[in-house]
Order: sequence, then structure tokens, then C-alpha cells
Amino acid sequence: MGIVKTVEDLNKIRNSIKERNKKLFIENGNSKQIQIKIGMATCGIASGAKEIMDFFIEVLPKRNINAQVKQTGCMGYCYAEPTIAITLPNQKPIVFGYVDVKKADEIIEKFIKKGELVDGIIPINYELAT
Repeated sequence: MGIVKTVEDLNKIRNSIKERNKKLFIENGNSKQIQIKIGMATCGIASGAKEIMDFFIEVLPKRNINAQVKQTGCMGYCYAEPTIAITLPNQKPIVFGYVDVKKADEIIEKFIKKGELVDGIIPINYELAT
């Protein structure tokens, strides 16, 4: 990206970003793809959220699960870190707390693959940003 000298330059950059995001939204089918958000605020990172995120990024493709894994800020459940929010296609998000690698594996095998609820669900006390 070059130096922004004019408002027109800034608008070009803005428009290209909007087009790229629009394309990604269409390609991902957004509501058809599994969304996994991992709380990566200070409390989450200190509790091991990076390891959980790495686990999901590594394991999901190996198990042929098409999911978008991304980090998010604090979800407000610092007492239950690491926390993850999983949104299955056309459903509301489910938040899991105290997630370690073993729990993450169970979540993949039971909740994501089969739709079965597993221990560790935290009641949502506000709407998560989508």
C-alpha cells in the first residue's frame, strides 16, 4: 500500500477493503459456516487461549470441518477462561468456559460434529457481536 496523499487515495483503499470483505462474506456463506471465536483478551491469553486457538486451527481441517476460527476480545467471563463461542449454521452462539485441549476435542467431536451438548456451557448474559 502506498502513501495516502489525498482523500481520493483514502477512498480507493476504503472501497477495495469493502469489496474484499464483501467477497469474503459471499465466499464463506457466513451463516452456513461454523464460527469459532476464542476470547483472547489478557485474561484469556494468560489462561491458555492461544493453545486452544492453535488446536482448533490445526485440527479442524484434518477432520474436514469447514469453520472460521478467529480471536475476539473479552467476552465477560474472565472467571471461566479460556472461553470460546461457537456458532453453528443458522443457530445462536453457545459459549463454553474452562476450555482446555481435551475439552476442545470433546466440543469438536460431540457438539460441532453431532450437535450434542457438552458440559461447560456458560449462559449468555448479552448478545455476542457477530
